[in-house]
Amino acid sequence: MGTAGTIRIAVAQTEVTTDPGANGTVIRAAMREAAERGARLVHFSEGALSGYVGPAKAYYTGWRIDWAPVARELRATMALAAQLGVWVVVGGNHRLSGGHRPHNSLWVIDDRGEPADRYDKRWVSHTEITGFYTPGDHVCTFEVDGFRFGCLLCIEVNFPELWMEQRELGVDCVLFSTYSEDPIFEVIARGHAAANNYWVSIAVPTSCAAAGASAVVGPHGYVLERARPDASAVICVDLDRDAPALDVALNKARPWREAARAGHIYAAHRVDDPRSTDRTSI
Repeated sequence: MGTAGTIRIAVAQTEVTTDPGANGTVIRAAMREAAERGARLVHFSEGALSGYVGPAKAYYTGWRIDWAPVARELRATMALAAQLGVWVVVGGNHRLSGGHRPHNSLWVIDDRGEPADRYDKRWVSHTEITGFYTPGDHVCTFEVDGFRFGCLLCIEVNFPELWMEQRELGVDCVLFSTYSEDPIFEVIARGHAAANNYWVSIAVPTSCAAAGASAVVGPHGYVLERARPDASAVICVDLDRDAPALDVALNKARPWREAARAGHIYAAHRVDDPRSTDRTSI
């Protein structure tokens, strides 16, 4: 984990359509609002820029990506990130060469407007892998002002090993972007936050918010801030390592659990006792 005490992040719950131009407009409006409110990083949903496509979303059936406006809107978003001096993590489809299917990605743009990294969804759904996307093959973490962030997407909420990997990499906050209308996703994400003692930022599109709005979850597993379930919104939250409510999660539970996983604290207390080794005795 980093050493800086506080960082303000914003979660942007925006309308996502099949028109990258419309998506880019609302993305940049949200970035301006977040920057005005002092955010250093702005987090968007899965597919926020290009739209999210595939057979699982009936209203996108038959859509084929026009890559020119996707690239244009991404460049405009990068330019605004530099102008505002904010980091941006925004979802979209990343074009591959030839006939290969695109990645379902999160573009990580730094505060100079440069592409810092890109997370490509690794554990894609059955529908995605058979109908639209190429799975990724790498983990993505990056640092902003002494805080380490990691990225995960949608169905990956169901795989604890991916979230444990984030903890092992020293992540302070997982940026979890989804296009799901399943309220259980928040429940599971909150469990990961509490079990691994890190923040989780959950970004969903406005159209999915009624089932579970965008939110920021603390390292204790409780929601710190939630967006409206019936409208687009930008919420800002300070990730504060010195917050009294997070003292147990950050300063006691997290380091103690690491010691527990290493096993040394238990090895020193084990004994050689026949009533211990005989597990059929009463």
